[in-house]
Amino acid sequence: MPDIARLVRDIAEEMRGAEERGKVATYIPPLALVDPGHFGLCVVTADGEVHAAGDSEEPFSIQSVSKVFALTQALGKVGDTLWRRVGREPSGTPFNSIVQLEREQGVPRNPFINAGALVVADVNLAGHQPRVAIGELLRFVRYLADDETITVDEVVARAEQATGFRNVALANYMKAFGNITHAPELTLGVYFHQCAIAMSCRQLAMAGRFLMHGGLYEPGGPRVVSAQRARRINALMLTCGHYDASGDFAFRVGLPGKSGVGGGILAVAPGKAAIAVWSPGLNDAGNSMLGTFALERLAEATGWSVFAP
Repeated sequence: MPDIARLVRDIAEEMRGAEERGKVATYIPPLALVDPGHFGLCVVTADGEVHAAGDSEEPFSIQSVSKVFALTQALGKVGDTLWRRVGREPSGTPFNSIVQLEREQGVPRNPFINAGALVVADVNLAGHQPRVAIGELLRFVRYLADDETITVDEVVARAEQATGFRNVALANYMKAFGNITHAPELTLGVYFHQCAIAMSCRQLAMAGRFLMHGGLYEPGGPRVVSAQRARRINALMLTCGHYDASGDFAFRVGLPGKSGVGGGILAVAPGKAAIAVWSPGLNDAGNSMLGTFALERLAEATGWSVFAP
């Protein structure tokens, strides 16, 4: 096994010098202002060691990475009845596609595309006001990361509400099929605010530990979810976590991972490590270009792929 601390530093140095960095998301105005020169990486190993390099302490908008925590929360509320309202199959289409919803009667293909995440937000709303539901999710993320300083970036949340017309269309379309139970604007309020949670690589990797530890907060600690549920969330991350590029990510990296258009990726090596990487420039599929390269390099050097013998 290589020296993880040195490997993390070497990868960060390599990625900081990369010339081709992808393009930052521009359809959410605050994200368009983020410097594409940023790169951060943090690896939290199963024995509790934390190895970080680059801009690993700088908060960024986690965007769709939040869907992992929202899904975990929703499963805790309604269990496997959630799967009556959202599927578990890769979509093969962009994250904000509306095409499949018509063909599949308003049931999203999986919980990590935007339509599926809106159904999850509707479950988490559960008759509350949006501020109560997002407060509950924020407390959950703070608990997982053991960090009370994590906040929602209200500037990003307001920008999403002002520009998220495709998401508004998705929510209203599913409402027509009866798969959104609250007023769409309330469900959308929860969704926009969860995507605007800001976290650093260190905080995000810490929050992902329960998926490394088979559902435990830490070895010997309290259980966040059952071992079976942790395996299933990891499975969904592997097959659906990078939208229509999920197969390529599994091929190149071989780890469960969830990306966000803020440039973050949370990856899990079950039993070995929780990893967070951030580089704001995206590839053509909307995933962090250098973040993907970095995780590929890390998996190759450590042998942490779930497909390794």
